[in-house]
Amino acid sequence: MVVTILLVSLIIMIILGFPVAFALIASSLLAILYSGQVPELVVLHRMVGGMDSFPLLSIPFFVLAGALMNSSGITTRIFEFANAMVGWMRGGLGHVNISASILFAGMSGAAVADAGGLGAIEVKAMRNKGYDAGFAVGVTAASSTIGPIIPPSLPMIIYGVMASASIGQLFAAGFIPGLLMALALMAMVYYYARKRNYPKDAAFSVVRLGSSFKAAFLSLLTPVIIIGGILFGIFTATEAAIAATVYALFLGAFVYRTLSIKSLVKVSMETIETTSIILLIIAGAAIFSWVLTTQHVTTEFTDWMLTITDNKALLLLMITLILFVVGCFMETIAAITILTPVLLPIAVSLGIDPVHFGVVMVLNLMIGLLTPPVGMVLYVLSRVTGVPFEECTNATIPFVIPLVIVLLLVTFIPDLSMWLPTLLYR
Repeated sequence: MVVTILLVSLIIMIILGFPVAFALIASSLLAILYSGQVPELVVLHRMVGGMDSFPLLSIPFFVLAGALMNSSGITTRIFEFANAMVGWMRGGLGHVNISASILFAGMSGAAVADAGGLGAIEVKAMRNKGYDAGFAVGVTAASSTIGPIIPPSLPMIIYGVMASASIGQLFAAGFIPGLLMALALMAMVYYYARKRNYPKDAAFSVVRLGSSFKAAFLSLLTPVIIIGGILFGIFTATEAAIAATVYALFLGAFVYRTLSIKSLVKVSMETIETTSIILLIIAGAAIFSWVLTTQHVTTEFTDWMLTITDNKALLLLMITLILFVVGCFMETIAAITILTPVLLPIAVSLGIDPVHFGVVMVLNLMIGLLTPPVGMVLYVLSRVTGVPFEECTNATIPFVIPLVIVLLLVTFIPDLSMWLPTLLYR
């Protein structure tokens, strides 16, 4: 009965429009009050415990680094370099969109930051060149999901904390799947470009490529500092986030001189707001997961799944479907915090490496950002571009297909994600 109250109250509150964090906390408190087995103060204790982790300190710094780059015009320089690099291809700005997301992924680690920062620039540029608004939004939405797969990645950090997995290995494991996502999306762009006869946006120019690279060079060093520092053991993920923030601040304030005191205050307040939301969701999900664990839901669910079949491929497919459906309805951070203790034991019992499973989980939930009713990336793009939410959804659905194909490849071919961390760490 406790579990029923927990789940039903959560669903009702989400349907009524309660913020996810408050819905998680309130439903957990109701379940605890009904059980009468533990004092109510356990809620506060478990919430604080869920946030008491050193790697989580990297979250505000990665958020701030991404915001500083958006505010300092660094994203514009990245877009121009990507345009010079692949804009000569048919459907050029679609390929530019994806390439810029790859570059920006090495700086922010968040899909929403990519969509809100680069997204407005990319969609505006594509519409000015005569591309359909729907196509522009669809490409931008799909490419933004690359951000949390290619390191650094905020969802990977949270999963690493929950699963007690190496964040450095998780970062390394996401690199090849992220590139596969980009290649799959570029193939889709090429197909649409041929079908709709989109032109090549500009002829290839070595001079233009060189000048744009020179202008963006210092900005492009950011992912080198972050990823290289972590992979080669120079600093931890948290220290890398601090280094990225200091470097972005240095570029904006002293090199490009585009960051004013006013914009710095604005960016800092936005970072405080975003970080507070993320940590409150983590706190709420922590107490929710604790209630599930105390009621033996995780153990019983594992046993139930294993009684259905012992076929590894079929169980992996079932887990993938569960994650995909949850991603359509639940915010990514809450889903990772709640589902990791439930699904990871099943994966481990199947002989799946926790690092590989982390990539599968995050990739699943990133696709969920593109699907209603939650579809956070779609809401952000609708707001920054003025394209109606329904149109954003319809335009994005075709681009989910190549992402699902990559998801299945990564799920059933572990070497795609495990080759690099095995090479670097084991």
